[in-house]
Amino acid sequence: MRSVFLHGIARARRDRGRTLLTAIGVAAAAAMVGAAATIVFALATAFDRTAAVSQMPDITARFADEPLAVVRSHVAALANVRAAAYRDETRADLRGGANYATATVDGVRGDGPRGYAITAGRDVARDGEAVVERGVARSWHLHVGQSIGLGGGSVRIVGVAVTPGGVAFPLSRSPHVYVAEATARRIAGAGGAVNQVLLWAKDPLQLDVTLAQARAASYGLRDLRFVTKEGYRHVIGRAAGLVVALLVAFSLIALAAAGVMLAASAGAEVQRRRQAIGVLRALGASPAAVAGGYALETVVVAAPAAAAGLVCGAAIVGGPTRRLLAILNELAPSRLATGVLLVACWLAIVVLVAAATWLPAWRAARASVVGSLRGADVVGTPRRLPLPALAGFGARLALARPARAATLVAVLAASSAVVLLILAIADVLRGLERNAQTLGTRYQLTVPASEISAGEVRRIRGVDGAAVRYESEAADSFDLGESFTLVGFAGDVSRYESPPLARGRRVAGDDEADVGLGLAQALDLHVGGVLAAQLPSGREVRFRVVGVVDALRNEGLVAYVRAPRLHAAMPFASAEIAVRLRASASLDRVRNILISRNAYPQKTGGIAQDTGLGSGGRTSFLRVLAALLRSVAVLDGLVCVYALAQMLALIARERRRAVALVRALGASRAQVFALFAGAALVIAAIATPVGIVVQRVVIGPAVAHLAVTYVTLSLGAGRAAILAVLAGVVVATALAAGWATRSAIADAIVGPLRED
Repeated sequence: MRSVFLHGIARARRDRGRTLLTAIGVAAAAAMVGAAATIVFALATAFDRTAAVSQMPDITARFADEPLAVVRSHVAALANVRAAAYRDETRADLRGGANYATATVDGVRGDGPRGYAITAGRDVARDGEAVVERGVARSWHLHVGQSIGLGGGSVRIVGVAVTPGGVAFPLSRSPHVYVAEATARRIAGAGGAVNQVLLWAKDPLQLDVTLAQARAASYGLRDLRFVTKEGYRHVIGRAAGLVVALLVAFSLIALAAAGVMLAASAGAEVQRRRQAIGVLRALGASPAAVAGGYALETVVVAAPAAAAGLVCGAAIVGGPTRRLLAILNELAPSRLATGVLLVACWLAIVVLVAAATWLPAWRAARASVVGSLRGADVVGTPRRLPLPALAGFGARLALARPARAATLVAVLAASSAVVLLILAIADVLRGLERNAQTLGTRYQLTVPASEISAGEVRRIRGVDGAAVRYESEAADSFDLGESFTLVGFAGDVSRYESPPLARGRRVAGDDEADVGLGLAQALDLHVGGVLAAQLPSGREVRFRVVGVVDALRNEGLVAYVRAPRLHAAMPFASAEIAVRLRASASLDRVRNILISRNAYPQKTGGIAQDTGLGSGGRTSFLRVLAALLRSVAVLDGLVCVYALAQMLALIARERRRAVALVRALGASRAQVFALFAGAALVIAAIATPVGIVVQRVVIGPAVAHLAVTYVTLSLGAGRAAILAVLAGVVVATALAAGWATRSAIADAIVGPLRED
């Protein structure tokens, strides 16, 4: 094996161009792996990482202002509480230079855990000091030591913090500011009262029991609401959960495509050396020695290239990923954690390349020595292809190696599918800003029921369904301090609003209800329990809980029912008609028809509208996401160019006598280019349709399912995306053919013609 290895190293040194091309291919695939792994790791672990660093409370209780002593007595009655922090939360005007916003001001007290993580400076220690949210510090260019206006006075910034309980400013309209208790009292104009308590449980597994005990011990507290750490996770998802899931799912697909590319590259290299393998076998080398030597040689070339590619890929997406996490009020992973991840990816790539080289080398070494010396994988191809003269000849040369052609088709198809997926996700992201159905809402328009009937709406062409929708604030009959939103539909509720089902089933009867997870936690509701709702009309309605859903709106304090009982209890309540459109229908056309009938519809809001996101926040958020997608798209495009260039380099190497003969017969540079372009074009012509079909039928639906299961999300590439990919393939073909042409005509014609 040592002799085979040394022979391979000598070949690599002699054929430096070929070795460089192999290294570039490994680096390009490794860059895709580094980019995808960085995105997946950073986004998938962001909330848990930030919650751990900030010591996020297990339960956050909010209520109307109460004396601190009263609240302490309630907390003292709880058995599973490890620590508690008391806050006085109020609203105040925040001014920094020419910028202005209404801030949420938290008055902190005591030396216990805070629930936020300091990223710059220090924590609040005395009156007149403030810790500001990182989002507002970044947006307004605030820094430690600067004075800002708060309420009727000013405070000095002593620290910058991250709070994982919500998205950052300006994705959220109201930035968080933390001040000392005395400062909060002065701003609120009251003293000694608190309206928020943070609880850390001794045993988080007993959180349900603690919530039930807290509800029982909370008698006298008005407007009481509980939110758990899991509830805050849903709040984050309310703003960007779908986007993050799409990026993570896309990155997983990109990882798979990079693996296919690496394996195909290694296999193609072995095919190029079939004759060399035959020589080694004729000289007495065993199949195991040949395979092991080639695998070791590949590792020597691939290891540094993979390391460089991983670092490059991680660096390309690192900045946009950190900015995305900052917008979501979450911390980026440490350099050590990212480094460990990249080392693991490096080991995986090296092992994959070695295995992908060892297996085909071992199989080739076990084949007939004579067949290997003759290049036995060359087979007959049709004499004529529907391409002009030299282009057709180039196509025949490409198809003469069917195994290599098949692997290259797989790589290009996978790369095309990934690029199409990028473009499809980009289309979805553009829709998220306006009217995407991202919160389990399956209807696109609402129109006041007083302006038109549901039956008349259903008769409009393009309308898939219309149902009367009621919405009312309600209070729990057993504890009037707990309020929630009650939503009722005439007919099948899940046809119009369908958040993910956590447990139980969907509503099927007029006396049944699906409750949000936040409401289930607040009222200790379980499947089979009773939801008693006190309505503004003074009447009470009761429903049997049949399901618990991961509803994002109103922090999960929502219940879904059928309309008859709700309408009977509130016969004069205003209602609206939810309008669901067919997939092929034009929303603007249906809107115009409704307006022509004196009905004025409203579009349902997407992520941006639901979170109250301002225009500046939307622009920043979508810009960061676009940067991430562009980064990975560039890497994937490089893989396509490399794969084609690798194939053409192999053809130029193996068929150098044929290319030299064509040149000796007077072929111009353009005609040699046509030869290589024909070879690349026939592969691209097969791979691109395959990639389009795979993206629309397999990868698109798979990523949509990975990202979200409670909304119909189309990730099939449209006509514009397909045309863009076709144009990109043409450019990649031209670049690869141009590179191969330049390499081929750089050599003298006589040399190859003299070879036997």
